[in-house]
Amino acid sequence: MSTSPPTPLGVAVIGYAFMGKAHSGAWRNVAAYFDVPEVEQTVLVGRDAAKVAAAAKKFGWKESATDWRAVLERDDVHIIDVCTPGILHHEIVLAALAAGKHVIVEKPLANTVDEAAEMEAAFEKARANGQHAIVNFNYRRVPAIALAKKFIDDGRVGPIRHVRISYLQDWLSDPDSPMSWRLRREEAGSGALGDLGSHATDLVLHLTGENIDSLTGGVHTFVTQRPTGDSGDGAIGGSAGSRSGDVALEDVTVDDAAWATGRLSGGGIVQLEVSRFALGAKNGLTLEIYGEKGSLTFDLENLNELRFFDGSDASGEQGFRRILVTEAGHPYVNHWWPDGHIIGWEHTFVHQFADFLNSIRDDTESQPSFADGLRVQKVLAAVEESAAAGGASITL
Repeated sequence: MSTSPPTPLGVAVIGYAFMGKAHSGAWRNVAAYFDVPEVEQTVLVGRDAAKVAAAAKKFGWKESATDWRAVLERDDVHIIDVCTPGILHHEIVLAALAAGKHVIVEKPLANTVDEAAEMEAAFEKARANGQHAIVNFNYRRVPAIALAKKFIDDGRVGPIRHVRISYLQDWLSDPDSPMSWRLRREEAGSGALGDLGSHATDLVLHLTGENIDSLTGGVHTFVTQRPTGDSGDGAIGGSAGSRSGDVALEDVTVDDAAWATGRLSGGGIVQLEVSRFALGAKNGLTLEIYGEKGSLTFDLENLNELRFFDGSDASGEQGFRRILVTEAGHPYVNHWWPDGHIIGWEHTFVHQFADFLNSIRDDTESQPSFADGLRVQKVLAAVEESAAAGGASITL
């Protein structure tokens, strides 16, 4: 593929459920708000012809298709955006790279470290042909998170001593909630660990600029069987297990919660916790970073705010400062509304795709990279390894 992008860049999104809808909205809006290469919503891909056709019409796609392999052969498709369950990431990404396409893949990069390593190696070869690829860790593109990164890089936090991050949800707290592909290991790779822990791990590595050198961790499944019959989240399918009364039950084969304590390469400590059983937590990603010079806190449920403690303030004036991240000088904000107007979760996908499109145009390194995704995958695997060994310390 030429490093000079064609006009327009044709996009194909594979998957039309939760993430397919979020990505479709971003592709629909990115050129309206950002100075990026021209893009075209060429085709939306899914297995059910009638449902994907309806979704394509609703989400603004020119057409729909059911065969992703045939889409890879099309000359009018230049970007493949993978929004499928994890079981398909490896196969689709390798095929897309071999076909000369740019690639976006939802997190986590793969279901295993071996798959992730093969995907990263394939991209390194494709990069020589001018191809670009990213893992969609979109929380990096929350303006408040981007501002936190700037504070850290500018030295305002200083050497990092302690990081605490938790990502808590409650959508599985009802034991009668039905099965989903997210609860089958063969399809999802892991449970809350991969789904939420991948985001949390990426933020730790990205914001600190450090590695996690060692950790101890654990995983737990609170509800081991659930009513069969998928919840409509794009499941690939599964077989019924035992039966309780008139309700068929299927074994849950992933974790409901996971945790880890680790050592950062700079000497600091990181504590990580994720759960899909935290009743009352709807999308509760919270972050605390404590350094030698200052500290930062962030809560996704108040995503337009960042709190900063400046250790250089006089003792009688110290306290966390609330920064409303809605001004034109803040990351990404000037592309949206007048100062003071908040933005939302969906904007992070627009920011991610704008950065990706401009990296294609300028032929600069795309972020978050497959190498970043592989680093995250190794941390997730280490948590499971530690859990299997009774909480043993694992060196990465």
